[in-house]
Amino acid sequence: SAFRQGLVTGSKTVIHPVLHWLLQRTSELRTRAYLARFLVKLEVPAEFLQDDTVADFNKQYEELMEAFKNLHKEHEQLKISGLSTAEIRRDISAMEDEKDQLAKRVERLKKRVETVQNHQRMLEIARQLRLEKEREESLAQQKQEQKSQLFHAEQRLQRAQVQLKEMQHVVADSKPEGLMKKLEEEINFNSYLVTEKIPREMESKKTSVYFLQKVFAEPAMTRADLRALESERDEVNAEINQLIEKRMIKYEPTDSKFSMYRQQASLISRKKEAKAEELQAAKEEMCSLERQMQQKSSQAHELEGSEVLTEDEFKQYVSKLRSKNTFYKKKRQEVAEITAECGILQRTEELLRQRHEAIQQQLQAIEEKKGISGYSYTQEELERVSAVKSEMDEVKGQTLDNMSEMVKKLNAMVAEKKASLAPVIKELRQLRQNCQELTQECDEKKMQYDSCAAGLETNRSALEQEVKGLLEECAQEESNYRYINCMKRSLEIQLQRAKEEMKAYVSSDPQERRRAVREQYTRIILEQENLGKKLREKQKVVRESHGPNMKQMKMWQDFEQLMECKRECFLKQQNQAAIGQIIQEGGKDRLVL
Repeated sequence: SAFRQGLVTGSKTVIHPVLHWLLQRTSELRTRAYLARFLVKLEVPAEFLQDDTVADFNKQYEELMEAFKNLHKEHEQLKISGLSTAEIRRDISAMEDEKDQLAKRVERLKKRVETVQNHQRMLEIARQLRLEKEREESLAQQKQEQKSQLFHAEQRLQRAQVQLKEMQHVVADSKPEGLMKKLEEEINFNSYLVTEKIPREMESKKTSVYFLQKVFAEPAMTRADLRALESERDEVNAEINQLIEKRMIKYEPTDSKFSMYRQQASLISRKKEAKAEELQAAKEEMCSLERQMQQKSSQAHELEGSEVLTEDEFKQYVSKLRSKNTFYKKKRQEVAEITAECGILQRTEELLRQRHEAIQQQLQAIEEKKGISGYSYTQEELERVSAVKSEMDEVKGQTLDNMSEMVKKLNAMVAEKKASLAPVIKELRQLRQNCQELTQECDEKKMQYDSCAAGLETNRSALEQEVKGLLEECAQEESNYRYINCMKRSLEIQLQRAKEEMKAYVSSDPQERRRAVREQYTRIILEQENLGKKLREKQKVVRESHGPNMKQMKMWQDFEQLMECKRECFLKQQNQAAIGQIIQEGGKDRLVL
């Protein structure tokens, strides 16, 4: 009522949202308004459909409506397809022009060929050449198709070989008992999906579709209806909460032996459902990944043109490549370091050699002056031998000293570690005992927790089921209420129409009686009967005059042929007379010359 009042008064809060909604969907609403003129069905009362004529008209009306629907769909599809009549006409005209040009070219070529000797034989050879070229193209296409088929067959063979290797590997690493166990697990999983999971999901989908259909079938609701539904929902929720509180107050846990087992069974069933869903999702993901891998392998083969490596071969290739790359980098770094060091050493060697040669020259000059040449060389050799001997003696002494000191240090460290670890070992033994006791206590507490959690989970699931049932019952009652209201409104409208019809039919005013539906249909029936009589009379007249009219038409056709023949004869005579006159004039000219 507030919405209607806002429309009448022109309230901005009512008008602006309506305009916003209309302007956003202009094209869609324009199409709907156009279709509404032809697709809004006229409801004819059942008592009027008892008449055969009215029933036939109604049937024709429905057939025409269906034909209009189909034509409108075809029209929309043609619009979407993007082909217009102007473009089609342009294409047809272009094709006709091209056809004329080709015909002219063919005529010119025929005239040119006719002057050549043995042109028929040459044409036959050209035709055979064209056929052979077409055959060559078809053979090349077949070759390409066979190559693609061979490539796909090789891919399938590779996949089959990989699967065979995997199966052989599995069979080699497993035993018949393990294979049978795996098969039993797969059979159990598939049977669980077929017998429990999929039927449950189908039932849930069916119920959701049923409720959606019911919601779709219901009429549009106003804001007042929504407020009433929200208030009813709040009341039902309050009642549900009260019932849950009463149940919780009155609830007393039973000491049945099977309660714990039932709770554990419910927990296990829920875990089983969760794991089954996870397994199914993993299988779907694996299938999608395999499809992606096949697509990528086919793309790689098309790009590269070589055989595609399998997953294991590619992993081995990548690992080898990485190891070679690291080895190459390491050796390259070593080579660079050695090269740099070699350059430095070469330069140092060159400098030292130059200094050594200069010093040797100076020393030889001094020795020659003193008369003792070769003394420096002998002295160097003696010093070198004595230095080597002293170094060896020092190394031997240091080695013995180091070994004795190492043994002493190791003995001292072992003694220290034993002394320091003795109290820690005592504490560790005590802690191990405490850990065992705590582990046992933790297992007991965990069992108690699991049993308690199973009980609470069972209670919660039972309450959820009860609440779900109450919500479904509430929705059912609500839908029944809406259905009854709709039926009541439709019956009231029909009753009102019947009262108005009766009032108009009984009224003494002729204008009112003319407005009655019965009078309108009676008038239409009389008009149609009169029209049928006129058409029958017209048909009779046409049948009577059909024979004479056909004779007259035949006579006119013969007369037309006769006149055409006379016109042709007259034209021939005129042509002959003109030719004779030209001949006479030519003779006169000759006589004059």
